[in-house]
Amino acid sequence: MKKVLAATLLISFISCKNKNSNNGNGGQKPPEGPKILSYSIVGTYPHDTSSYTQGLLIYNGEMYEGTGLEGRSKLMKVDLKTGKTLKSIDLDKKFFGEGVTILRDTVYQLTWKNKKVFVYTLRDFRKIKEFDADIEGWGLTNDGKNLIVSTGSSELNYYEPSTFKLLKTQTVTESGMPVASINELEYINGFVYANQYQLAYIFKIDPSTGAVVAKADLQSMWDRIKAIDPEADVPNGIAYDTATKKIYITGKWWPELYEVQFSQ
Repeated sequence: MKKVLAATLLISFISCKNKNSNNGNGGQKPPEGPKILSYSIVGTYPHDTSSYTQGLLIYNGEMYEGTGLEGRSKLMKVDLKTGKTLKSIDLDKKFFGEGVTILRDTVYQLTWKNKKVFVYTLRDFRKIKEFDADIEGWGLTNDGKNLIVSTGSSELNYYEPSTFKLLKTQTVTESGMPVASINELEYINGFVYANQYQLAYIFKIDPSTGAVVAKADLQSMWDRIKAIDPEADVPNGIAYDTATKKIYITGKWWPELYEVQFSQ
């Protein structure tokens, strides 16, 4: 009888220990993975294949684009329906342009390794200021108050627009693990959407936690583009029209730009 009781107690002890250990993570549930962010293409527009797209946005119903590569970097206002450039300025040939955003009628443009941020008037693209920035500039957007910058890492960096002073840094994670190569950014309805460089993913990020809450796979879209033009490069460009609630996507040297509708 004692042997039976002892065996019963041992089994109960092992069972309780296994339940409490939860595979060694102290009983905590593992972080939830992102939901699938499905999409449909609802409109197709031409896109200039000479544009090495680094930033894409819509402001007051007008589309703007920043492009990269040394000697070819531009800031442009673009006609959405035709893909034609309506207004542009060239960056000095030594600069490699990156992400762009517009906040309160002021245009901000990053550079890659040049450690400069350019500031322009919206109406005539007149450069009115430049900041020194000890970063690699990649993607750029804003939340209506602060500039949000990606640097090719797993972090979103928040800067004060008037001084380009770093205010805070938020690590982006997917299922609890840092996400690498965050690139072009767009702020949409309280979330930061981001391309992942060299991959076909768009992440929907909760800026309060840095967690990727949903994830879109653009591989079929990218395959479609490469079938049209094998020289086309990676997806990179997300624009949101706050008035119409429409979202647009393109990429580096892409021949087309798409209006898309996400599932959530």
